[in-house]
Amino acid sequence: MVSRRGFLGLTAAALALPAIPAAAATPAAFTLNLANNTGSGTVFAYVTGTAPDGRLILLDSGGAPYYPASPATDLTPLPVDCAIAVGSGRQVSVPKMAGARIYLVTDAKLDFFLNRGPALVHPSFLNSGDPNFAKNWSFAEFTFNDAQLFANISYVDFVGLPLGLGLTTSSSGTQSVPGLPSGSVDAVSSGLGAQGGNWAQLVQTGSDGRPLRVLSAQHKADQFAGYLDGYIDQVWQKYSSATLTVDSQNPAVGTFTGKVSGDVLTFDNGESFGKPVTADVWSCDSGPFAIPQGASDARKAIVPRLAAALNRTTLLDNTNQPTGEDPARFYQNAETNHYARIVHGKLPDNRGYAFPYDDVTPGQDFSGSVFAGDPLTLTVTVSATH
Repeated sequence: MVSRRGFLGLTAAALALPAIPAAAATPAAFTLNLANNTGSGTVFAYVTGTAPDGRLILLDSGGAPYYPASPATDLTPLPVDCAIAVGSGRQVSVPKMAGARIYLVTDAKLDFFLNRGPALVHPSFLNSGDPNFAKNWSFAEFTFNDAQLFANISYVDFVGLPLGLGLTTSSSGTQSVPGLPSGSVDAVSSGLGAQGGNWAQLVQTGSDGRPLRVLSAQHKADQFAGYLDGYIDQVWQKYSSATLTVDSQNPAVGTFTGKVSGDVLTFDNGESFGKPVTADVWSCDSGPFAIPQGASDARKAIVPRLAAALNRTTLLDNTNQPTGEDPARFYQNAETNHYARIVHGKLPDNRGYAFPYDDVTPGQDFSGSVFAGDPLTLTVTVSATH
């Protein structure tokens, strides 16, 4: 399979396994089937991404492709209604687009804006002044190009309105990711509250006082300063004498060995990593885990595996990453990514991104993705928050 980061074009690829080649070019469009299990008759969907020619693309309320023009000023309200009323169910045709999202919202429409370019201003779950902040929404991600349709459920940023995915194809079978069930915002909130410490601070409440969404710890990193220091210190101490092996899982890239000297983890290919802090682990994309433009394929492979093992707190026990990983050992340290632990514990099949490199695996899929070169229908099912 191909990683979420690589296929969606968000950041450097995790280089997990080679992409599955399509037997033939993908169709010009796939059917998006929107299923409403919320109990609310007021559900809207929005579909947006980047067209093959680089233009911003959305579907309008009728399901037709819409290419916004650049506005005269930033934060111009989207001039076309792109709220697709789901009702008891709705189907629309989706053309090729990359880095795309399917937003779902209950009980109200979302407010989208355009900046010059044009660039779409997406809803914010961090800015309390954003008109969408207090609304109940979530999204699934996808990219649809000439190779395949790749879609996934993501909890990298937050847990909110529960979504599930199903994919039917013309000849390669069906796939599904159930996602979090109804009521999961309450369940995850309760789990974090029981964990104690600053974990309960990840819960955002709505105007009714009930949990609205639960943020990933990376968005409250300042409240976790020093949280993983003890564990990271133990890891760095261990590999000052022991040898760490990291398999890129790509024969063209290879396997690397590394040891710590002077607080720097250096591999036999010359790639080196300073000691990360907790915020680097939560984000997977700062400090030694930032991947600069022009980085080697080796670094692009090592970073995800180090970051994943630190989020799962398995790096101290397993010197062979990720080949020797045992999912039963994930998140067992007292100080670990308890957000990811609790989210995965609520997932019926343990599948869904709870941190950016959650697709790193010795074999079993944890990422919550569906993909095929012959897609027909992608079903997104939205369930109740409480």
